[in-house]
Amino acid sequence: MNNIFKPFEDEFDELVDVWEASVRATHDFLQETDIQWFRPKVRNEYLYAVGLHAFRREDGKIQGFIGVLDGKIEMLFIAPDARGQGIGKKLLSYAVNNLGATELDVNEQNPQAVGFYLHQGFKVVGRSPLDGMGKPFPLLHMKLTAVNHQL
Repeated sequence: MNNIFKPFEDEFDELVDVWEASVRATHDFLQETDIQWFRPKVRNEYLYAVGLHAFRREDGKIQGFIGVLDGKIEMLFIAPDARGQGIGKKLLSYAVNNLGATELDVNEQNPQAVGFYLHQGFKVVGRSPLDGMGKPFPLLHMKLTAVNHQL
């Protein structure tokens, strides 16, 4: 069974729950007010703006998802209890190999994610002091090197 699928709109609430749990586990630089500010934006705007693919366990529970737009990975979130099981790598490989995604931005203050992407063959090609919403969360711009283009 292929565990990667395109989620339907009626699954967006579950995706947002995965997003929030993942953010709480990995984005310790965010305040509660930041999470509450982002949550409705993720649910009502961001999920609609990208091509979404998710990973579902055999029991039907969504364990992670990735969003891609114009060859750029815009989001990748894994449920905390599913981390370290290869789900992030499977979703990333799918995005690279099936959707042509070769670029991404990652929060510089999330060293686990930075390390994950570096390990998968992405290289830092730039930095922005603010995130895409103008908030003071520095971003590292990363690109997949040609040598490692197939994950």
